[in-house]
Amino acid sequence: MFKGVLLGFMAFAAYAISDAFVKSLRGSLPAYEAVFFGAALGLTALPFIKGADDRWLAVVRAQRPGLWLVRALASAVGSIAAVVAFTALPMAEAFALIFLLPIFVTILSVLVLREHVGWRRWSAVVAGFVGVLVVLRPGFRVLGIGHLAAIVCGLSGAVSMIALRMAGPHEKRLTLYGAGVVGSMLFSGVLMLADFRWPDLAQWGRLLGYGLLAALASVLLMLATQKAPANHVAPTQYSQMLWAVLLGYVVFHDRLDWPMAIGIAIILGAGLFTFVREEQVTRWRKRVRMI
Repeated sequence: MFKGVLLGFMAFAAYAISDAFVKSLRGSLPAYEAVFFGAALGLTALPFIKGADDRWLAVVRAQRPGLWLVRALASAVGSIAAVVAFTALPMAEAFALIFLLPIFVTILSVLVLREHVGWRRWSAVVAGFVGVLVVLRPGFRVLGIGHLAAIVCGLSGAVSMIALRMAGPHEKRLTLYGAGVVGSMLFSGVLMLADFRWPDLAQWGRLLGYGLLAALASVLLMLATQKAPANHVAPTQYSQMLWAVLLGYVVFHDRLDWPMAIGIAIILGAGLFTFVREEQVTRWRKRVRMI
């Protein structure tokens, strides 16, 4: 199990460094173009994710096609929103708002899955939004498109997670991964037709880092869940915040003030509590695949 958890930490480190690569583009390419090339490079992970008995058609053929489309669209919207957020905001601030994802999952589980949520998880939801107010401080600082994009990214991730729960344990890993990369490629590919810019050599290098590291992270995460239960691997995602603070400080010279640090701590604490409590109550991660 230790190897699985370690692989989980490595996977989310790779995701964080991938995000740093796309942030280093500094908006020199449209967000949807960066997402298109990132998703195209993500196809390199398919041979490693494909099972021995899987057919390549399983990338786009799901047992529940409607949920595949929901996950594909949510992945595309979330990926584009993430690039906008990382471009406009310090990494730690962007991650803090994106990490509203488990809070949104709790709300959607009530609205969509008709799941009972007790007072403890509702308290975490309230705490999470209090943390958002502390981070954003509306009326005391200028808010921009990056803040909205980060929240949209978290909400899109929650929609994808709800669709994953509805799909159950029967979808192949290849199908789950395919929804993300194919959906992002198609959606962002259509958007970039109107304003395509051929990347220069430096931009290609950053795009390669963005796409290939995300693909590597997906493979590492798959291996992690093969060696340890998914409910032990999933909490390692919170290590991304440590990488965000480190990369933001060293690479991008980001600075965190005390109110923002406190708000980030509140959001992370609420999200982690929600995750732990949800695991105790629903144990849904034991019934579905992670990728």
